[in-house]
Amino acid sequence: MIERRLLAGLAGVCLLLTLPVHAEAPRTFSEAKKVGWKLYAPQSTEFYCGCKYTGNKVDLKGCGYVPRKNLTRASRIEWEHIVPAWQIGHQLRCWQNGGRKNCTRHDKQYQQAEADLHNLVPSIGEVNGDRNNFSFGWLPEKSGQYGSCLTQVDFKARKVMPRPTIRGMIARTYFYMSKRYHLKLSSQDVKLYQAWNKTYPVQLWERQRNQRVACVMGHGNEFVGPVDLKACG
Repeated sequence: MIERRLLAGLAGVCLLLTLPVHAEAPRTFSEAKKVGWKLYAPQSTEFYCGCKYTGNKVDLKGCGYVPRKNLTRASRIEWEHIVPAWQIGHQLRCWQNGGRKNCTRHDKQYQQAEADLHNLVPSIGEVNGDRNNFSFGWLPEKSGQYGSCLTQVDFKARKVMPRPTIRGMIARTYFYMSKRYHLKLSSQDVKLYQAWNKTYPVQLWERQRNQRVACVMGHGNEFVGPVDLKACG
């Protein structure tokens, strides 16, 4: 029952504002967050738990979310990298010589990857913080960590098991980011994401999101499907 409700709620992810093609793709993460607020509708659905939000305020009661620890952060929307900044940057020389700040300031490849809207989603702040740079994977199913939210975090194992609805999109985002920015994925991750890609095929809301993001970025995620840049208006 809960999953059916969340499946219906996730349709809100595709409530996006159409922007003209090549409407100046963001050059930095700061710019990407500003574009994100314009790209998604003022009333939309966040990624990890399927909770509705208006502006920056999350409707926690509406989706049965119970804060694990931080009510203030749980109540607001933050912008989450599906492929975390650490995974984007730690393989680069700039990260080894000064971490994320150094890459943000001086490395163009990192700047482009960090600002890529295909990899950016609105998330409940608490879950965004708990996810950290943990990898995705399978975990024993437990309930109640965040109330009705089906995403789970294992802090000891440093793993996150996302709710079923978004597993396929996560896999296709990893494949896209790996190909476009030459990110290395472990054989274990490749097998996992291949399985998720097959088990959780592309949904309508994902195709619609891909089209809208392509209108800003100038290209789509090929692992989701083709886009029509002429239709961007």
